[in-house]
Amino acid sequence: MTDSHVLGRQLHASNRRRHLTSLALVAPLFIFLIFSYGFPIGTMLWQSVADKEVGTAFPQTVAALASWDGKSLPDENVFRLLAADIKKARADETLAPAARRLNYDVSGFREALFRTARRPPPADTASVKDFLIGIDPAWSNLNYWGAIRNAAGPVSLYYLLSAIDLRTDSAGSIGAKPEEASIFIDIFIRTFEMSLVVTLLCVALGFPVAYLLASLPARLAYPLLVLVLVPFWTSLLVRTAAWVVLLQNRGIVNHALVDLHILNEPTALIYNRLGAYVAMTHILLPYFILPLFSVMKGISPNYMRAAASLGARPIRAFIKVYLPQCASGITAGCLLVFTVAIGFYITPALVGGAADQMISYYIAFYTNTAANWGLACALSVWLLAATFILYVVYSRLVARPII
Repeated sequence: MTDSHVLGRQLHASNRRRHLTSLALVAPLFIFLIFSYGFPIGTMLWQSVADKEVGTAFPQTVAALASWDGKSLPDENVFRLLAADIKKARADETLAPAARRLNYDVSGFREALFRTARRPPPADTASVKDFLIGIDPAWSNLNYWGAIRNAAGPVSLYYLLSAIDLRTDSAGSIGAKPEEASIFIDIFIRTFEMSLVVTLLCVALGFPVAYLLASLPARLAYPLLVLVLVPFWTSLLVRTAAWVVLLQNRGIVNHALVDLHILNEPTALIYNRLGAYVAMTHILLPYFILPLFSVMKGISPNYMRAAASLGARPIRAFIKVYLPQCASGITAGCLLVFTVAIGFYITPALVGGAADQMISYYIAFYTNTAANWGLACALSVWLLAATFILYVVYSRLVARPII
């Protein structure tokens, strides 16, 4: 073997050891990301489509309903299979989860199932169909049978559709829910609307602050920047509770407005949309100021001087020269504020009213109170999709000139 071959093998072995060493160094971080982000998100995605309770409890019925046309009641055989499945599910203790799942789709389904389970048809019953309808007329309703067929599982789009006020009818067609049962689209619109207003408020308040900090000498700018960072060093719950104290009817803000004769009497500044806007803007303002300040700090003042020397007025020079260079900081700040705002829970819950709760409130409700994990995960998936779309839009904005 020649010396060149030996050197080549040694170089290859050296590169291999270096690559393995690099991999070993990043492996702990990679594993951490998988368990802290990948696994929870994957579980959430699975729970939003998992739908196995009914298929587990009523295997014979869902198999028989697979070929049902959904336009007329199933035949006698399907009713007999349902009666047998209900009896077995009650013995196996799988009836309650299935009843809960079906009750999500059709109100009253749980009572119909347990009423039927308490009165199983005798073995010599001539017509199980007539017997079950006699126990509960709900079994003559096509929606009940359609709900069983649509929940055959092990996966379905039920929760994802419910999270945007859609449903699958007895014929298998997707359509809108009744108006009285449609709530989530309005909640999503409210969430995006409130987040957009808070983002615009942060732009209006944060841009002058960032511009001032970037224009001042370092000996003045950085001590003032500490005041912007103070909210990051204070608990979110403490900051929200402070606004509850300040904005209440007998709080400092109301007293000041009355003493200055701006108001004749205290007004409602809390437990409404105004209170939510004030508290959320205060909390999220640093998320806009910091990225914008870092961009502004890197803009040389020579550009504005050059524009002025060429005859541009200050406002025109600001719009045409300075503002385009701030575009990346503005878009990054807006993305941060809006993304964090759409997931806010504690602040709107404490300072907002019943009509001011955002989608995160209902995710928490279906997780902790209603124990409807499927719907909670489906709402989270749509919120994640909105965040991903925002990221794509941001990527396109920073990839091309905005102004």
